This record gives sequence, C-alpha cells and structure tokens, in this order.
Amino acid sequence: MNYASSHKIRPAGRHILTIGKELIQDKYAAILELVKNAYDADSPDVVISFESFEARNKFSITIQDHGHGMSRDTVVTKWMVPSTDDKLKRRESPGRIVDGRLVKRVMQGRKGVGRYAASLLGKDLLLQTVTPSGEKTTAYMVWSDFSKAKYMDEVEILIESVKSADPHGTTLVINCDASEYHEWNQAYKPNQTVLDKLKLELKKLISPVDSILNNIELVDTFNISVITADVNDGEVQPLVDKIEPFPVFEYFDYRISGHINSDGKGILSYSTQKARNTAEESFEFDFGEITQCGQLFLDIRVYDREKEAIDSLINRGLKDSAGNYIGNLEARRLLDDLNGIGVYRNGFRIRPLGDADFDWLKLNFRRVQIPTLRIGSNQVIGYILIQSEEESGLIEKSARDGLRENVAFEQLKAVCREVISKLETLRFDYRLKAGLSRRGLKIENELQRLFAFDNLKQEIRQKLAKLKIDGKIANEVMELIAAEEASKNKIADDIRQTVAVYQGQATLGKIINVILHEGRRPLNYFKNQIPHLHTLYNIYQKKQDTALLPKFVSITEGLSTNAEIFVRLFSRLDPLAAGKRGKKKALLLRRTIEDIFSVFHEDIKENHISTRIIGSDDLEFFAWPQDIYAIFTNLIDNSIYWMVSKKVPKKEIVIDLVSNSDLLYIDYRDTGPGIEFSHIESGVIFEPHFTTKPDGTGLGLAIAGEAALRNGLELEAFKSDDGAYFRLHSKVRGVDE
Repeated sequence: MNYASSHKIRPAGRHILTIGKELIQDKYAAILELVKNAYDADSPDVVISFESFEARNKFSITIQDHGHGMSRDTVVTKWMVPSTDDKLKRRESPGRIVDGRLVKRVMQGRKGVGRYAASLLGKDLLLQTVTPSGEKTTAYMVWSDFSKAKYMDEVEILIESVKSADPHGTTLVINCDASEYHEWNQAYKPNQTVLDKLKLELKKLISPVDSILNNIELVDTFNISVITADVNDGEVQPLVDKIEPFPVFEYFDYRISGHINSDGKGILSYSTQKARNTAEESFEFDFGEITQCGQLFLDIRVYDREKEAIDSLINRGLKDSAGNYIGNLEARRLLDDLNGIGVYRNGFRIRPLGDADFDWLKLNFRRVQIPTLRIGSNQVIGYILIQSEEESGLIEKSARDGLRENVAFEQLKAVCREVISKLETLRFDYRLKAGLSRRGLKIENELQRLFAFDNLKQEIRQKLAKLKIDGKIANEVMELIAAEEASKNKIADDIRQTVAVYQGQATLGKIINVILHEGRRPLNYFKNQIPHLHTLYNIYQKKQDTALLPKFVSITEGLSTNAEIFVRLFSRLDPLAAGKRGKKKALLLRRTIEDIFSVFHEDIKENHISTRIIGSDDLEFFAWPQDIYAIFTNLIDNSIYWMVSKKVPKKEIVIDLVSNSDLLYIDYRDTGPGIEFSHIESGVIFEPHFTTKPDGTGLGLAIAGEAALRNGLELEAFKSDDGAYFRLHSKVRGVDE
C-alpha cells in the first residue's frame, strides 16, 4: 500500500549530551565556555569555585558572575533552546556603565551550544539567575534524564521564579562524583595538577594586548578568580587565585608588533631588550596581496633559551604569579608553559591555537632546517588578534578546537610566517653583531689560512740563520717544509673540489622547481603522443592506410623537437650536476651567462622579466664553469623570487661586464625590492642559513660567495634604491672602483 504523510523532526533526548560532551573538546574548554557566557552578560568578573566535602564524599563546581542575569522568559525561550541564534543576531551585549559611560562587549557566544558544556563537568546543573529588577529564576536538570528519554521534549525541567533581593547575576552549580575531585587534583605534569592546567588556560584565555589594539585605556575589565575549598568537619579552608597574565610577557628578548590591514600592508615595530638604550625600529610591511583573513594585530615576543639568556631574563625582574623572584629552572618551566602563538577574537583565545604543544605555524619544523636562524615554538609567546568571522573569513569550529581549514586560515598562517621571518632575520643580525652566534666559516679563506706556509718558512729561515746552521742543511730543512706544503696544498685542492661539487649540487637542488617547470612541457608531449603513436601503428597494421604516414612524421618530429629541449636543458645544468670539477677554462663570459639565463627561460618568459647583458662578446675569464654557474644561478634565482613575490611593476635583470682588455668587474642589478642596508652593512646576507625568504634555506648567497673566492673573485653587495646591487671583482682591488 502506498501513502504519503508529513512528520516532524524530534531530537533524541541524548542530543543535549551530544552537544555538551561530544562537541566540546575537554573539561577546560567546557569551563571556558561558561566563563565566556559570564563575559557576554556584561559581568565585571567571574568566580569559579571547586568545593569538596570530604565527610559527605561530595564535590561541586560553581561558576558565578555579576552580570545582567536572565528573566524567566529568557531562560525558557533562549537559554533552554539549543543552537539559538540570539547572540548571533545581537552581536553586542546590552552594556554596563564604566567610569560614567556605557561600555558594550562583542558577544562571544554565537552557536548557542556553549552552556551545555556543563554536562561534561558533572551529573547535574542548578541554574540560579537574578535580574536587576529582582526576578530570580531557578532551573534544575539532571543529565541522565536526557540519556534515558527517547525524545528531548519528554524531559521535564522544573523552573521556578520568585522576587528576590539577591544581587543580580547568574550562578551555575554543578554537582560531581567524588572521583571527579581526584581527577582535578591528579598530576598533569611534574609539580602541576589538572587544576593548575585550568588556571594556566584561564591565564591564556584573555589577551593582555587588547588595549594596544584599540589604542585606548582598557576600562572594561573582566576579572577571573578560582577558589578551591576543602570543607572538613565544618571548617572551610578556601584558597583564592586571581587569574592574571604572567609577568614574563614584559621581559622579552626580541619583539615584533603592529597592524596589518586587509590589503596586506601595515606598519610593524621591532625592539630588543638584550641591550640597553636600543631604539625601537618601525618599518612598512607588505604581504604583496590581499590577506583574505581581514585586518590583523600581532604582538610576538621571543626568548633566547641559553643559560645566559635565562639569567638575564631573571635579572630583569622576572617573578612568578605570586610575585616571588624565580630561579633558572622555574623560568624555563614558565616559558615551557606559556609558549605558543595564540589567536584571539574579541579578546578571547581560540583554543588550541597558542597551546604549548600545538605548533600550528610549524615553527619547529622550520627550525630543524635552519636552527641558527629560525625560532622554535618554545621560544615564542605571541598574540594575534583577528576580526569577526564575517570580516575575516576565519571561522571557529563547532567543537571549539580551532579554526576551519579554509583559504583565510591558510593566508593567516602565511602572513604570520612572513612576520616571524622578519623577526628572525633581525634577531639573527643582532646576535651576530653581539657575538651571540658564531659567524659561518668562509671555507676558501679558512683553507688558505690553514695551509699557508709562507710565514712559517720565513720564521724558520730566520731562526736557522741566527743559529748559523750550515746553508746546505738549512736548504734541506726548507725543502722538507716545501714538500709538506705541496702535500697539504694537494689536500686543500681536494677539499676545494669536494666542496665545489656539493655546492653545485646544492644549487641544482635549489632550482629543482625550475627544472621541473622546464621539463614539464616536453614530458607531457611524450606522455600524450607515444600512446597516440601506438594507436596509429595498430591502425596502420590493420588497414595499411598510407594516409596515416604524415601523422607518423608529425609525431616523430615532435618527439625529436621535445627530446632536443631535454638535451639542451640537461646540457645547461651539467656544470652544476657534474660529479667532478675538471679544470679551469677560458670562458666567454657573455655566452656563459646567456646559457645560465636560459635555465630560467620559462620563468623569465611567464613573469615578463627583461634581461640584459652589457659587455663584449669576446671577453674571456679563466675559471671553473661550475663556480660561474653557481654564482649567477643563485643571483638570478633570488631576483626572480623577489621580483615576482613582491609584484614589482618593472621586472628587469641587468649584468654589466666591465673590462679593458681583461675583466675588471661585473655589476649585477635587478629591479626587485632590494636588500636592507643593515643586512649589507653587517655582511649577514652572505652568512650560511641567513635568509629573508619565509621558507628559504639561506644557502644561495653563501654558495655564490664561496664560488667567487675559489676563482679569485669577491662578491659584494651595495646599497641601492632601485633593487639589489651586487659586484664581482678581483680580490686584489684596483681600477675596478
């Protein structure tokens, strides 16, 4: 029998428990949700009490605020309605008078489910709420009633309203099993209980930099307190802990902060407390495109973790939350607890972003690659303030476990990494100047110094002369030293060759994306046309149709043409990939540089980059081809990256070969964003692992500099307002100026 009828959806009784227990991440998140509700009620404070009654084997959690309270109608039509959009529609709280003016808050609750987090904390819930007009409403619910009921509307909840002289506000009382008390007091980590972890979560809940974002004195305070009380034989022993930010926030080693607007541009400031009387440095920031995650405010503070740095932190006045001066071990524990870069909206942190063990920006992965430059997650305490979901596209997950993985979140990570990369380069530069980091070895200089025997031979000759050693014996001694010198110089040459091969292969690895890009088109031709060729062949075998022959010819000619592209590509790359160095050659410099440019042919063409080489076609220079390739490959690769990523309007690379009869010097210029003068002045740009690219390796210019030295050249950078400016000149300086 066929018939149709309409039906209504009836949520199951356990639906409430699903919202509370399965969508809320953990007990910490549950309490934080209830704290946010107090904030939305315009309460100036919230008190969280953990009270145990040993004699009665009872334990309860109470959350009390002094906000507006709720009327009976609000309790029935809004508080008891799951997923209500009340706060989403209102957007702002009613407000309260602070210092003679009305102050409103942006509502934290949006999804209408946070209050049911209470079901994760205990077995029942007593709600007592009082309005300013004196209406007191009480509601009591037992969570097991919902799991027993087939449908939610079968659960009856007693609600009582009376007139009352009690202060306005809302109190939630959650009764728990005695076992819950032991869970809150069990060890979370050495010397820390689960309750201590909650206090830490509460300390990190509210951003201490909100007043900076709004550029006003923060008059609308929201105080959080945790009270623990053990009731034994009628005696109460309460312990009150007012939740306040740890003072370590003030004693950073390095700091970068500022606004970045939705267009990707902003102003950042950098400062350090490692040295006295160091001025704050402000500079413009340009992400290069619209952020797609709204306006951002960032305040990121970095702490060195060496013993001397921790001692310095303590000497600046670091204390614990109780105001006591702390030692080295306690300071490390404090940084271990507080580290992380938190994301805050309307003053509240979005968990787990900012948890010490949640490295959402992959800082540790970056640090493993370049430990001397990059910072790890345990070195940083950061605050990133974001706009509303509508303005930023950054949407919180319903389970309160972070932000949705969308384009806006990916862009947020990209912007943050670029800001952190800027901080890392400034920190690296400072540490190098201050002698806190060792300069990287310049291999060629060290080899020359290590195997230089001229001074030794001169000193020995003078000593032998003073001792009036027979001339024949003296000559024999000098011959022995000369033989040892020749032997050691052979070793030095072997080392040079090995280093050169590795550096050439490292350069090849750097431009692997270029190789893949260049080879993709001919590879696709082979992939598509070879099956086509097989198909034509099978048809020809069956039909002997001579009309198919021109198609065979066309495909084979295409195969030949694309094979030639591979041959040319690999021949151009061969100097970098060579397993042996070979001998120095007289290179036609202009032709060699043209060959190097051709490696980047597709990138240059696609990005509309113009290239010019100025100089004689006949100019020769005696050098190892691999080294000349390494020098210019790294320079060109850097130029293309910066001109494209910063979207400069005019993209051009100009190489000027200046000579009389011999090479005097080579000037290399591009029209990119240029190099900061402080990096040029300190020479840090040639240090291994120093890079201003967010995901760079910091090897390119170091390799180029080493390759230059092996061929009697020196690579220098100069200040320029029109882009990057490098010069290659003979180490023996002369007319090249």
